[in-house]
Amino acid sequence: MKFEEQLQFGMDHLSAHDPVMKQLVEVFGLPTFRPHQQYYQELVESIVSQQLSVKAAATILGRFVELFGHFPLPEEILACDIERLRAAGLSRPKASYIQDLAMRVSNGSVSFESLDSMTNQQIIENLTAIKGIGVWTVHMFLIFAMGRLDVLAVGDLGVRNALTLLYTKEYNFVHVVKDVEIQKLSDHNQWHPYESLACWYAWQSLKNTPGVAA
Repeated sequence: MKFEEQLQFGMDHLSAHDPVMKQLVEVFGLPTFRPHQQYYQELVESIVSQQLSVKAAATILGRFVELFGHFPLPEEILACDIERLRAAGLSRPKASYIQDLAMRVSNGSVSFESLDSMTNQQIIENLTAIKGIGVWTVHMFLIFAMGRLDVLAVGDLGVRNALTLLYTKEYNFVHVVKDVEIQKLSDHNQWHPYESLACWYAWQSLKNTPGVAA
């Protein structure tokens, strides 16, 4: 089944079970993200972008690529002095995290070829072993790189804020929803196995892109 067809099934599923999501589906239509195989680049870019605005992240990413004249291979990052990476605007920790990822890819301790056969939880356990990569980063990776449609990004601040606004009238929330409440929303409104789409529509309701980890 083509990915666009899977998305349409997900839209129909959410619309059939959740009136709030039904309205968002009608407004925002087919989700725009598509899976791709640039896993290494996606993770490097995720590390660079952590805790930054979209504009600031794009600027630093541009400088980072300019250092090499192209998106660097792991071996090129390992051969690059950390101070040179910092000159592109990377913090010392982020430069160290990127080199740690490059080292793990180079020595085979991280194998992107094996990820497609893993469960979401296995991928989380595998990738969070890398310095600087937490659960939020892996959730974004699962959704936007791998196209996994069953990811509930409970740690994303944008998702939390959006769901609080969208469901306060029905559930009388008095604070920004937490992990347990988001899971309950998902269970009650039968989002599974399309939690990623529910998150995407939540982001769209804020006219937002994925937020920082909460």
